[in-house]
Amino acid sequence: MAISQPVLIVVCGPTASGKTDYAIELAQYFNTEIISADSRQVYNEINIGTAKPSAEKLALIPHHFINHCSIHDTYNAGIFEKEALQLLENLFKKHKVVIAAGGTGLYIKALCEGLDDLPKADEKLRLQLQKELNEYGVDYLFNKLQKLDNEGSKTIDSKNPHRIMRALELVIETGQSVLEIKTNPKIERPFKIIKIMMDVDRETLYQRINSRVDEMIQEGLVEEVKKVYPFKNLKALQTVGYNELFDFFEGKCSLSEAIEKIKQHTRNYAKRQLTWFRNEKDLILHYQFKKETI
Repeated sequence: MAISQPVLIVVCGPTASGKTDYAIELAQYFNTEIISADSRQVYNEINIGTAKPSAEKLALIPHHFINHCSIHDTYNAGIFEKEALQLLENLFKKHKVVIAAGGTGLYIKALCEGLDDLPKADEKLRLQLQKELNEYGVDYLFNKLQKLDNEGSKTIDSKNPHRIMRALELVIETGQSVLEIKTNPKIERPFKIIKIMMDVDRETLYQRINSRVDEMIQEGLVEEVKKVYPFKNLKALQTVGYNELFDFFEGKCSLSEAIEKIKQHTRNYAKRQLTWFRNEKDLILHYQFKKETI
């Protein structure tokens, strides 16, 4: 009898949409393991601000790629793709079904399709963009990206200079939108892929995000960010929840203003995640929450 093709169930969606709990529920049902597809939960030193699953939840099911490396290490979607595929090869020897869960669209794309063969950065262009960043700031660069690729800019973090610069390089060098570049032909994987997106109405999602940020502050986010502040220029720390508190430490805003900015920027990030995932095909929508349960 032919062995049926193994299955990877991908649970994706915006932050605070319930991915972790649903992935654990599925993993328990199939008696399997979870691969985390989150570009920040991979790092050891940042926990509260990345909304890692609690120790209790991690103990329920084996999780991979959480606390996987240090903020001082080089890690990216390309490395994740290679390591995750190697891991899946071993996991499928034990399980017919494996769960992947996360909100980092590029990591999920790397795992399911492979990354596009993108052109290397033009050094002259990169130096020019870096000069513009230093002189005019990140908002200037993001506005430039919006003018060149308005739709593609909606999937890019408006406060992340590294991703904005890379997006500008790609758009300028290829003449394509970021969205066009990410929809190049897929690489076939030796396993079936089922993608489930957590579907939450906007009002409920924003409510959950605001509540989660308040919980993070109570759990000690300020103290966590203070510990990594000496390394604030590392790429791993260029993320929501950390940048805003770095500004607070430098006297650029009050703590209450920083907290409100974290909420606002997290909501903006969730919107970009939704834009990314809604461009995916063959998604199964899973409606997780009702307003009256919040």
